[in-house]
Amino acid sequence: MTAEASPVTGSPGPETGRVRAFLRLVMIEHSVFALPFAYIASLTAMWLDDGDGGDDGTVRWLTLLLVTIAMVGLRTFAMAANRIIDREIDARNPRTAGRELVTGAVSVRTAWTGALIALAVFLGAAALLNPLCLALAPLAVVPMVVYPYGKRFTDFPHAILGLAQGMGPIGGWLAVTGAWSWEAALLGLAVGLWIGGFDLIYACQDVAADRAHGVRSVPARFGIAGALYGARACHVVTLGLLVWYALATDGGPLLWAGLAVVAAAFAYEHAIVRPGDLSRVNRAFFTVNGFVSISLFAFALLDLAVRGLSL
Repeated sequence: MTAEASPVTGSPGPETGRVRAFLRLVMIEHSVFALPFAYIASLTAMWLDDGDGGDDGTVRWLTLLLVTIAMVGLRTFAMAANRIIDREIDARNPRTAGRELVTGAVSVRTAWTGALIALAVFLGAAALLNPLCLALAPLAVVPMVVYPYGKRFTDFPHAILGLAQGMGPIGGWLAVTGAWSWEAALLGLAVGLWIGGFDLIYACQDVAADRAHGVRSVPARFGIAGALYGARACHVVTLGLLVWYALATDGGPLLWAGLAVVAAAFAYEHAIVRPGDLSRVNRAFFTVNGFVSISLFAFALLDLAVRGLSL
């Protein structure tokens, strides 16, 4: 029968169930973290572009759609590969023992199938954007695969994650202009440090399990207090880079207001997580960082619209 529903009960069929389980596996909703920054880079590039194609200062919706497809495709591949590679580590950690590959809700074969489809989608979107995006696309895949192995050979796998995520804004800018941009590199570095910083906070939950099973991380090596200090340092530098980016792109008052909101969110995030109290890590990780990305995107979009970006 169809994959949509059982003809008798109306309940989801097996194919739909596998798709839903796969989407839970890759936590598709977490695309909210990096995707808005790719939009900021793409839209800023559209506003600053010299207009050789006759659409200076106008949103190119097809390009934005392809950026979205590429970002979600690559992130989906990365998360699926991460879960596959780490499934034995996840099985030994009480916090992650309920993940779909550990419980069998998703088979390894299904996970690989989904990962390879997502990779093909990413490469296809890159090919449709421009030749440079396609040429650089394989390089973007490398840190996505290296990251889950990083916890086996370095105490700083969070830096690899930051590198992987920081490519999003750079790719968004390249998608529009087909050329390198130092402004995009500033935004990419800011995103990388931001995500690496909040990954330090998130990893504090697993210190005991990581030490027991030889999994390497900053909290396991330097302790929870050391990791939280490192996260604060990352986010201070992130703010500095965002300020530099605003200056480099002639940001208006609304963008600066957005940076003030981000600074307040960072202060709140670090106030609610302490070495002796990790009870609000999920609030810091999911809620606050989701707010950071969405709010800054909203302020950046309004700022660009005020400055003349035509929607």
